[in-house]
Amino acid sequence: MTDTTAHTRTATTDAPLLDVLAERWSPRSFDADATIGAHALDAALEAARWAPSASNSQPWRFIVGRRGTRTFDQIHAALADGNRVWADKAAALVVNVAETADLDGTPRPWGHYDLGQSVAYLAAQAHHDGLHTHQMGGFDRDAVRRAFGLDERFEPVSIIAIGVLASPDALPERLREREVAPRRRMPLDEIVLHRD
Repeated sequence: MTDTTAHTRTATTDAPLLDVLAERWSPRSFDADATIGAHALDAALEAARWAPSASNSQPWRFIVGRRGTRTFDQIHAALADGNRVWADKAAALVVNVAETADLDGTPRPWGHYDLGQSVAYLAAQAHHDGLHTHQMGGFDRDAVRRAFGLDERFEPVSIIAIGVLASPDALPERLREREVAPRRRMPLDEIVLHRD
């Protein structure tokens, strides 16, 4: 078995970053026996709550299910097969929901952007507290809408698995290879379109 304490994935960066950013990565191998305390989960959600948003509109909502609950099972059932195979071992699954219009029906075109910032805060806080996260776009949005009675102004955008890191050896071979492959990012020159 691989020693998970030695399974670090710190990014090799071109400029110094905060440790919580350089060390954050998205595993698929979670400890199926580990639980996370209410404090750690609440701290991650609290970080999300304090993210910036346009006009302080806070156009984000979360559906939180801990492993072993009906909510967790409903979220898990909505996942694409490729995510379902490993996400059942996470301690919690969280649906990230964008509020795309206010109560009067006025569109909030920045809702997706602000939700993304909020989820980034959540992930950074979770990592700071010794947890790992993995964000997923592969899921049935209509199934989530039906399961949780979301009205049209709320759009399920992504799901995040939160838990305690386990050995990559617990994964099927195809996923294990991805779990330990070198981390890669496009160079800055390719993502910065213009800079003076």
